[in-house]
Amino acid sequence: MTSRAATPMPPESSVGGSVEAELSKERTFGGDGVDVEREIRIVDFADPAMTEADIDDAIWSAAAETGFFQVTGHGIPQADVDAAFVIAEAFFALPTEAKERRSMPPGTNSGWEFKSQKRPSTGTYDHKETFQVTISRMEQYDLWPTDDELADFRRTLESFEAANHALAMRILESFARKLGFPDAFFTERHDPASPEYQSTLRILHYLPMDADDLAPGEWRAGAHTDFDCLTLLHQREGQRGLQVCPGADAATRRSDAPLGWTDVEPVAGTVTCNIGDMLMRWSDDQLPSTLHRVRMPRPDEFDGDHVGPRYSIAYFAQADCDAVIESPSGAHAPITAADYLHQRIAANFAG
Repeated sequence: MTSRAATPMPPESSVGGSVEAELSKERTFGGDGVDVEREIRIVDFADPAMTEADIDDAIWSAAAETGFFQVTGHGIPQADVDAAFVIAEAFFALPTEAKERRSMPPGTNSGWEFKSQKRPSTGTYDHKETFQVTISRMEQYDLWPTDDELADFRRTLESFEAANHALAMRILESFARKLGFPDAFFTERHDPASPEYQSTLRILHYLPMDADDLAPGEWRAGAHTDFDCLTLLHQREGQRGLQVCPGADAATRRSDAPLGWTDVEPVAGTVTCNIGDMLMRWSDDQLPSTLHRVRMPRPDEFDGDHVGPRYSIAYFAQADCDAVIESPSGAHAPITAADYLHQRIAANFAG
């Protein structure tokens, strides 16, 4: 059904389902909308009453209907999550010149960037800085801070990346079974030992701000879908802002109707999951990628005229560069994961 080899593919514009069509759609989302109450389903992987088939059904149902779901009992200790947040906060507190030494080289999607992501949906730059860990590229581009700069940074994030990879593969194996693929279909295409590996752990720092920073049309992160197969997100309790609009809702709304946004509250021990565009293609659109954003703080979240930072950590399960993403029905043109990611990143990052 899908080749692992990086054979030359026809140009995206020559077949249906182009990347440009996806970007054109994303440009229509804008930044407006209304608050809507929705259930964000929680699946407990440690529930002794649930069989593997029960968990498969629960995840599939939540993903197909909402595209966002949360998992508990996932096996990542809270102490490890807390340690990752502590080291992330320490990194972003480094002097700018220290972070600049680990700046994102063009085309790598790895390293540090500051307010350089401009969303097609809003046309404005996100109010955040990030550091992205792509294991296959870190040493090649000298992106790891040294222990003299920040002790235990590499060790902590390498360990946390591996734990998130294992959880993501567990979930993708579930989707593979429901799609009728071999269990290892996605695992083989997200191989940490391969030089083609491009899954990424991303630590995020949404900047503190004053009330007069709330310019119209600007967002901590503008509305978007993720480029990957599956995203795992860790939020810090008390630091709100993530909102979701299910992919099916966004796809079927009238052009003059506002999008409905639902808050996803940060809860310790809970990993928030969402479907990305790669998996949407591989599933023949049965699993819609999910529109989400990080809103600006609300008036009741300010302390006087100031609001503090927001931190989160995301793991993006992005198929290896040489994997070919091909929808079984042909609804989407076949494309290598490297080419797909390159086109989406080029539309989202300055320079």
